[in-house]
Amino acid sequence: GCFECCIKCLGGIPYASLIATILLYAGVALFCGCGHEALSGTVNILQTYFEMTRSAGDVIDVFTMIDIFKYVIYGVAAAFFVYGILLMVEGFFTTGAIKDLYGDFKITTCGRCVSAWFIMLTYIFMLAWLGVTAFTSLPVYMYFNLWTICRNATVVDGANLCLDLRQYGIVTIGEEKKVCTSSESFFKMCDSNELNMTFHLFIVALAGAGAAVIAMVHYLMVLSANWAYVKDACRMQKYEDIKSKEEQELHDIHSTRSKERLNAYT
Repeated sequence: GCFECCIKCLGGIPYASLIATILLYAGVALFCGCGHEALSGTVNILQTYFEMTRSAGDVIDVFTMIDIFKYVIYGVAAAFFVYGILLMVEGFFTTGAIKDLYGDFKITTCGRCVSAWFIMLTYIFMLAWLGVTAFTSLPVYMYFNLWTICRNATVVDGANLCLDLRQYGIVTIGEEKKVCTSSESFFKMCDSNELNMTFHLFIVALAGAGAAVIAMVHYLMVLSANWAYVKDACRMQKYEDIKSKEEQELHDIHSTRSKERLNAYT
């Protein structure tokens, strides 16, 4: 009845792929959402407290790079949303192929090639997310230095501490864009919620990139196990086919001999 149907449906769900998909979507959502807002907050901080302006013309400055990163985030969100769906579909078909070798879905060489292709693609994406995680740690490090300077300025009286953007390659050597503890804009920046919010958004984005890396590793384990199961199931299917064919041939031979004996007796 209905209960048996529900049990059958629940038994066909690839739970390992489902967990990896949820982790992937959560990590990508955190990275893209928090990363986008953190980049917007960085633009406001640079314009408000470091007095930086966009360069006229087609010159690639830090603001242009931030806009490019935002478009990359849009592409990453869309691409991995589709990729997660594809991996879930592959998990459903693989689970169905393993549990029902002689049903409507048949294991084919094309299916094994698709699984191998997903393994290779997921491995490449895992390396890409490792690079994204390392790259995301750079703004976290920069904002941590800025947060440390703000904290030390309140502890040490009379200390002249500065943050020079030339140290991080944000501006050229010829430009001097720095904020020191002796300026009023420095204390306004340290007291603003925008700095604290942007810093924590970058931390959450870094955590999201790390979650995506874990999801890719999880997918690699799932895909490798599915590929091995499908390969073994295909061998078993071939063995069963050969065995059934041999049994049919033996049955035909036995039937032929029985008929010959009956004709000879008659």
